[in-house]
Amino acid sequence: MARVLLLLPTTTYRTQAFVDAARALGVELVCASEQPSTLEALSPDSLLTLDFNDPEGAAARVAAWSRTRPLDAVVGVDDLTATAAAAIARRLGLRANAPQAAAAARDKFAMRRALAAAGVPVPAFRRLPLEADPAAAAREAAYPCVLKPLALAASRGVIRADTPEQFIAAFRRIRALLARDDVPVTGDAARFLLVERYVPGVEVALEGLLTGGTLQVLALFDKPDPLEGPVFEETIYVTPSRLPEAVQAGIRATTAAACAALGLTEGPVHAELRVNDAGPWVIEVAARSIGGLCSRTLRFGTGMSLEELILRHALGWPIPTFERERRAAGVMMLPIPRAGRLRAVHGRERAAQVEGVEEVAITAHLGQELVPLPEGWQYLGFVFARGETPEAVEKALREAHAQLVFEIE
Repeated sequence: MARVLLLLPTTTYRTQAFVDAARALGVELVCASEQPSTLEALSPDSLLTLDFNDPEGAAARVAAWSRTRPLDAVVGVDDLTATAAAAIARRLGLRANAPQAAAAARDKFAMRRALAAAGVPVPAFRRLPLEADPAAAAREAAYPCVLKPLALAASRGVIRADTPEQFIAAFRRIRALLARDDVPVTGDAARFLLVERYVPGVEVALEGLLTGGTLQVLALFDKPDPLEGPVFEETIYVTPSRLPEAVQAGIRATTAAACAALGLTEGPVHAELRVNDAGPWVIEVAARSIGGLCSRTLRFGTGMSLEELILRHALGWPIPTFERERRAAGVMMLPIPRAGRLRAVHGRERAAQVEGVEEVAITAHLGQELVPLPEGWQYLGFVFARGETPEAVEKALREAHAQLVFEIE
C-alpha cells in the first residue's frame, strides 16, 4: 500500500476531503499537524507533529521518522505547508517543487519581484517595513493602491486605500493584525507589508496542475461579484468561465508564464488574476489547490475528486482524465457580515431546496465568535450548486443565499 504524508494545519477545511480521497484510492495516510494530537502516542505510524514554519527542521524530523516507515509522496494543503512539503520531498527524493520556488510563491514580495523580472504583468509594488512612518509612506503612494501582508491567504489583511488617510488607517490595521497571537507569520512576513497599485477589472481564479513544468488547467472560475474594496471578500466562484475564449487563452498563458518565473514545476496551483483592457494581470499564484471547501465544485471524469487527482499526481500514478464534468458548477463562500457571536441560523432548509443547489454547508458553529475581513479569515459556510449553464448556477447560489439569515449578537 502506498503511503502519503499529508501536511494538515489545524485551521484547514480540507482534512476530510483528503481522507476520503485516500480511502477511495487505497492509500495509507500519515497526517502531520503543527499541534500535537492527543492520539499521537497511540498511533505513531499515522500521526506526526511538525513545525511548518521551519521547513528544514520538519524535513529532518520526517527523514528520521521515515527510515522505518518509507513514504511515497508528500502533500501540503495550503501556502504554509506547501513550503514544508517541498523541503521534506527534496530531503526524501520525492516528487515536488523546489523549496525556493514554493517559498517564493508564499512571499508576495518575492513573487512580485520574480514575475516582474520575467516580464509577467503585475501591478507596480513596493515593500514597506512595519516600523516605517505611515504618514510619510502615504505621501509617496500612488492612488488607488492596495496594502496587504506578505504571507496571509483568503484576502486576510488586504485593504484598498484611495487617499493618504485611508492608507494610514490600512497600514495601522495590518500592523496590528500581524502582531496578533493567532497570526502565524515569521521572518520578513512579520516585519514588512506590500503596497501595490490597484488593478481594475474582472477577477478570475485558475485551478491547475503542474507536471514537469507543464501547466494543465483544471478549471477557470469567474468571480461575478465585483471585488473593488475596501476589503476583498470573495463570495461566488462559477466554472466554466463566461469570458471570451481569446481572453481565457491569455489567462492560461499568463498563468503558465508566472509558474515558470517562480520555478514551480510540480503539483497543484491556484492563481488569481484580474483582466482589463491591457490583458491579464497576476495578483497571486499559490503552490496549492483551492482553499476552504471549494474543491467540492470540481469533479473529473466519472466523479474523481480534486483531492484524488492531487494524490495520484503526487504518487506518480496515472490520471485517467483531466476533463471536468460537463455541467457548470459553483460555490458561494458565505461572508461574515459583522463581528459578534453566532446565535442562530435560519433558512437552511429553504436554501437547500433552491433548484440547482446541491449542498448548504454551515461551517461556523453556534456560539462561535465571528471575525469579518480583513482581520478574520473564515466563512459562515459554503453553498454549492450545479446546472446546465453558469448563469443558472450563479442564480441558484444567489437565491439560496437570500434564504439564509444569521443571528449575530
